[in-house]
Amino acid sequence: MPVVMAAVPLDERPRERLAAHGVESLSARALLALILRNGTAGKSALDLADELLAEFGSLADLGAARPEELASRPGVGPAKAASLLAAFHLARRADADVGEHVVLRSAEDVARVADLELGGLRRERVLVLVCDTRNRLRHIVTVTEGAVDRSLVPVREVLNAALRHDGRAFALAHNHPGGDPEPSDADQRATSDVAAAARVAGLRFLGHVVVAEGGWRSVS
Repeated sequence: MPVVMAAVPLDERPRERLAAHGVESLSARALLALILRNGTAGKSALDLADELLAEFGSLADLGAARPEELASRPGVGPAKAASLLAAFHLARRADADVGEHVVLRSAEDVARVADLELGGLRRERVLVLVCDTRNRLRHIVTVTEGAVDRSLVPVREVLNAALRHDGRAFALAHNHPGGDPEPSDADQRATSDVAAAARVAGLRFLGHVVVAEGGWRSVS
């Protein structure tokens, strides 16, 4: 039966437990409850966290949800949905540790960063990884998000993303939600088109990778 937070023992309330025992002592549901901040009529934030975990099945699937998908859940709404997704994405950014020391020297480097950004997504998304003259990663830009099984690569938007952020080099990455990382014929054509356009624009194209649950592949 759902209970309001006031009925939860003090040592089990997320905020009080964090203060007394540290953030490491909190369960996933407690961390989610802190982000949600409050529940709804007759339900605590812990109850709401339980419902979200039960519905989506895992933290990874919850973090891959679309904003409108979360916002439609009773007790969540647009503001809490935004907070949840921001927290998940911030965690991915922290894992990626995007900073001056992240250098894209190889396709493996591109795949490592891309997997943290794209892992678990249920729709294809195309990213441009913008770098400086030394291939240091400066910005990650989403240029398009498509249907469940495909997303077009807009060559002009890819180049604009790099130029808009004063990039001197860039890599391309996208995901295959179906789980198979093998590049399609369309992926290969798009890679050739982007490489040709980059040469005209005076940008270094560092390559294109596809990431999926089954691993990653470099697109030639």
